[in-house]
Amino acid sequence: MEFRTAIHTAANVGLLSHNQKLLMLGSCFSDNIGNRLAGAMMNVMINPFGTIYNPMSIAASVERIIENRPVAGIDLFQQNGVWNSYAFHSRYSMSDKDATLTRMNRSIEQAHEHLAQCSAVVITLGTAVTYALRSTGEVVSNCHKVPQHEFTRALAGVDEITRALKGMVARLLEYNSGLTVIFTVSPIRHIADGLETNSLSKATLRLAVARMVEKFGEKVHYFPAYEIMLDDLRDYRFYAPDMVHPSEVAIEYIWQVFQSTYFDDFSTQAIARCERVRKRMNHRVMSGNRETVERFNADTRTVVRNLLKEYPYLAEVEEIKDYLKDCSIN
Repeated sequence: MEFRTAIHTAANVGLLSHNQKLLMLGSCFSDNIGNRLAGAMMNVMINPFGTIYNPMSIAASVERIIENRPVAGIDLFQQNGVWNSYAFHSRYSMSDKDATLTRMNRSIEQAHEHLAQCSAVVITLGTAVTYALRSTGEVVSNCHKVPQHEFTRALAGVDEITRALKGMVARLLEYNSGLTVIFTVSPIRHIADGLETNSLSKATLRLAVARMVEKFGEKVHYFPAYEIMLDDLRDYRFYAPDMVHPSEVAIEYIWQVFQSTYFDDFSTQAIARCERVRKRMNHRVMSGNRETVERFNADTRTVVRNLLKEYPYLAEVEEIKDYLKDCSIN
């Protein structure tokens, strides 16, 4: 007798490969899976605008990346002592205006270059709830603690989201015809809007994504992160203490399902190997014996160089570059 309802994902093994470049966009679940990919030494760029939750803002960020359109000084506003952009998450906000612009525009430029070489874009939709500036009608990615009376709150409908996503996917494929787009709906619950609104929001997102899969065929896929959390795990022990975000155990489980869904045996083995080597690279020997420390570091350098011989494409990974650079300096 089975005491759980396991989610059986579509047979897409081999759709992604360890040696490909990926771009992650959307809610903080993109950060969760993106960090797992980065931990496996994949060439992945994670949320170049920071965390974005609603489909309209995600689509706008994709348009800006493709056009390589910089942020101008007039686009920034000061709030709580730092400079912000409604297109960027607050992690890009700084007290110096020029430094903020430089940081944001560098990220746009890097994303533009990265997207041109990507094999896949993974987009996680978080909520259908939007906040638009009353003064301009612009849907913002982040409110930056600006008073709520400055915004109009709305729940976007299926048709509205479908139009935004359809235009976005078309632009992505026009810019890079070799792309595969993988959508997910975030399993993170947006309880600030109420559980009823959260349910309606997730259902709206799911319907819009289904239309994208139907419209674009093999170019667009859906990974059921939301369903895995809701129907497979379906227990509060798989949530963090806030009862909103998935726990580390849940994220790891979903990551394992993601691997088995999209990666072939070569990539799965490469991921496991790289995860082990990365842990060794980050390990600091707790010993006062200098010879012991030096021997461990020398062995680690050998392990890394052997890894590069087996997987030469890892030479492009910044973590590997930085590690070997530090080794040459020392």
